[in-house]
Amino acid sequence: MVSFLVSLAVLLGGFFFYSRIIEKVFGADDRKTPAVLHPDGVDFVEMPAWRLFLVQLLNIAGLGPIFGALAGVCWGPKVYLWIVLGTIFAGAVHDYLSGMLSSRNDGASISEVVGKYLGTGMLQIMRVFSVVLLVLVGVNFAKAPAGLLAKITPDAFGPGFWLAVIIAYYFIATFLPVDKIIGKLYPLFGACLIIMAAGLMFVMFTNGDYRAAMPELWGCYEHPGGLPMWSMMFVSVACGAISGFHATQSPIIARCISNEKQGRTIFYGAMVAEGIIALIWAAAGASFYKELPVLAGALKAGGPGGVVYEICSKMMGSFGGVLAMLGVIACPITSGDTAFRSARLTIADWFKINQADLMKRLYLSVPLLAIGAALCHWGDFNMLWRYFSWSNQTLAMMVLWAGAVYLHREGFPPTACFMAAIPATFMSAVSATYFFQAPECLHMSTSVAYPAGLVIAALFLGIFAGRELNGKKA
Repeated sequence: MVSFLVSLAVLLGGFFFYSRIIEKVFGADDRKTPAVLHPDGVDFVEMPAWRLFLVQLLNIAGLGPIFGALAGVCWGPKVYLWIVLGTIFAGAVHDYLSGMLSSRNDGASISEVVGKYLGTGMLQIMRVFSVVLLVLVGVNFAKAPAGLLAKITPDAFGPGFWLAVIIAYYFIATFLPVDKIIGKLYPLFGACLIIMAAGLMFVMFTNGDYRAAMPELWGCYEHPGGLPMWSMMFVSVACGAISGFHATQSPIIARCISNEKQGRTIFYGAMVAEGIIALIWAAAGASFYKELPVLAGALKAGGPGGVVYEICSKMMGSFGGVLAMLGVIACPITSGDTAFRSARLTIADWFKINQADLMKRLYLSVPLLAIGAALCHWGDFNMLWRYFSWSNQTLAMMVLWAGAVYLHREGFPPTACFMAAIPATFMSAVSATYFFQAPECLHMSTSVAYPAGLVIAALFLGIFAGRELNGKKA
């Protein structure tokens, strides 16, 4: 319990102190934001900061910090360190930079932002990469809740029926102005996510058995499946530490803020809130199942959705069961629809299509959702989803490098630039190592993957540092 409380305190300290440093370095000021300069009533719509915080939290979180934390704690409480340090120094910096750089670039999608600072070649890669990634997220976050809904409703309403309902909802949420559905419903679901985590923490604190079973950092733990911590744990726990998917969501909110100084609370703060949620779920998973092999077995047998339901219903009773069902159904859907919305915005920015025009918005929304519907029936996405884990962290790496280049071009000193470059280097090592060692990638031994990942990361840092020290544009 001591490790958990210290980790929680450090996360909160990161928001109250390090976020202010990041904000000062970036130079947030009172300049007019895109929503103020050219509101279009569709994507550029001013909304209250508290509402945007909850929308951003739900957009970036969903079930990511829950499922990822449950998988990550199978390595033991060392995952606390990744959640805490990853959130403060990497994930929250990544989310703040992606949101604020979008705002500084007229609300541009992340592909356009990265392309501006990393070159034309990266721009084209990012455009295709982002759209494919977002459609993949949307499709997978439709299939899972559709299957679950089919299990808890009469037989007449099978997976195909619920899949059609979800795709129809995706179209509505993708097409309508951001403040009509997303701005109204998402704060409610975001609050439910917070309440679910707070309820679990209360039970863990007040129940002696759970407190006693909570693991401590000074214990000795190995992954039940024998998986190496580096870099598997850092990819398994993406949401809750750092996730490239967040960078695709931040521009949605960047088009709605009314003042740059809201960015610290909305972007950095939402990531810290997600880190706290992940920390609570990691502790809950370990304390509920008592032993890590039992947790790993439950994840394999019933899937993370089943584990979430069992933990909530037994720790918080029927109320917890309702929250769990709401979470495992609603949260993926709310991540899926904003994924398709981000895909629409990315394509619109790519081809300079005015989205205030209703017909032009239809021209993008209909084909996107048609492709998504077709892919839902294409086949098993398990292998493709495993590739998402790697591509997600690779995207985070690219966004951080873009942030470092921006700070350099704006004339900030090397110490400021390296606030983005150091986590970018770390994520370069994570992504490269995972690519070499993961079964779905090259599947090489750790004796090859580890040094290869470190060499690639050092190369990237050397290129950036060399240009920085020489006073050239990175």
